[in-house]
Amino acid sequence: MQRRSLLKGAAAVAALAPAAALAQAFGNQRFSSPIPSHDRLEQGPFDIDQDEGWLTALYTTPSEKPVRNPGLGLVGYTWEESGPSLAARAGRETLEQHVENISSLPFVDVLYIRCDWRNVQSRPGRLDLDPVWRLTLDAAKRHGLRVAFRVQISNTSFQPEQIALPEFLRSRVPTAKIGRIPGQGNAEWVEPRYDHPEFQKAFAELNGLLAAEFDGNPLIEWTDVMQYGFWGEGHTSNYPNPFLDYPTAERTFVEMTELQLETWKKTPLAFNTQPDISNVGNRKTLAMAMSAGAWLRSDSIIVEEPIQIDQIANRPPWLAAILEDGYFRQYDTAKLSKDESGMNILESYMLHTLDVRANYWGLWTESANLAHYNQMYPRGFERLRTNLGYRLRPSWVWQRKRHGTAEVIVAVSNRGVAGVPGMLWLQLASPDGKLKLRGTLDAGLPSGGGIRLASFFLPAGFTGTVHLSAELEIRPGVVNPIAWACEQPLNPDGSIAIEVRKNDDPGWRKGV
Repeated sequence: MQRRSLLKGAAAVAALAPAAALAQAFGNQRFSSPIPSHDRLEQGPFDIDQDEGWLTALYTTPSEKPVRNPGLGLVGYTWEESGPSLAARAGRETLEQHVENISSLPFVDVLYIRCDWRNVQSRPGRLDLDPVWRLTLDAAKRHGLRVAFRVQISNTSFQPEQIALPEFLRSRVPTAKIGRIPGQGNAEWVEPRYDHPEFQKAFAELNGLLAAEFDGNPLIEWTDVMQYGFWGEGHTSNYPNPFLDYPTAERTFVEMTELQLETWKKTPLAFNTQPDISNVGNRKTLAMAMSAGAWLRSDSIIVEEPIQIDQIANRPPWLAAILEDGYFRQYDTAKLSKDESGMNILESYMLHTLDVRANYWGLWTESANLAHYNQMYPRGFERLRTNLGYRLRPSWVWQRKRHGTAEVIVAVSNRGVAGVPGMLWLQLASPDGKLKLRGTLDAGLPSGGGIRLASFFLPAGFTGTVHLSAELEIRPGVVNPIAWACEQPLNPDGSIAIEVRKNDDPGWRKGV
């Protein structure tokens, strides 16, 4: 079965309204950032009639070098729904070798595990993580990478021999046959009865165990919401769902979505934008997820309906987007056709992620093929790594005389295609730590290709060096430093130096 040929798309997203309390609307739905606005910096406009004199204190050049900031990157898979790499499955390399090979690729930023429930739990009350988890986390630490994952509660890859549920649940949770498996005689796909009390009890325990282990772990970049159906993507293709009626299906998945949104407080969640072709409540659960700040993802990029492309491309700026495509997942250069321009078809696929302002692109499992592809067609990965997500720098910094002291105005430029996935904190501090001024920009800003200004008032009479740094609040209360993407040299802590001048400096200009 062609996995990605099963996909269809739909749901609801919105149009940007850049104001202090950012909101986004799509149809009759409105979304606002779940990160509360606090310590908001003044963000203009800064009219010239406010000036008592001004000068340009710093300007920077955009860097084309990749940055490994949280909230963006290329994603290498240590495990996908069918297992590790083809070579590992065939015994040509060990699992340890596979994980090391994929994590050693210089263009990989995030390692990803997509496995079944049975791969993380084999008995009630505790996690029993397959070896790929330890290997992946260890590799991420050694190579300075991050980790993301999805635990599938349904998976077609091993049916009819194996389903995604752990063995201890199979006698307690009934399953429903939903249709013949192509090429497997009378064998049928089965889905668990998600609404069964034993399933719901075990599912709640699973979420609690996973969150206790991974929520807030600094290595974890995001976790996918566990959704209905094949591969946890929110559908069972053109097969029926196992529920007795639509109200039962919707109620079940609203409750399961709510449980996950309430359980995961520190690590971002990602929600697949699959339309409700299986009639299980995807429209409602997607709106719930977006309102709670969950990122969006899609498992294909070209074979998608207009609504999903529109939805992801016009999502609220504070939500990241994760894209992949399963048609050419092996990166086999011998099988890639070229269009009339001479571009290989996979490069055209991957560069469409920039059109939808994505933050991540999935690379799948085949490290040798990925390395060979990058050698033959380096432009694709290079363009992604210098445009995906957000790329921030203080493009201008001005100093103004105002109210008997100095005001520093920072213009933060974003050369990436996406907004800031959360809320940006700016800090202006003296090297000795005696001066420290902090505050936030509005959520999601500066948006992709945009600029956002913010000001700091310095103590009266202050002159000398200050350091400007940035941090990203990706979930409420979870703040991580980010690197400026500029050519100018940075301090060891990632900040950049600015000289605050005296009032008699000859560089001052007067406002008109």
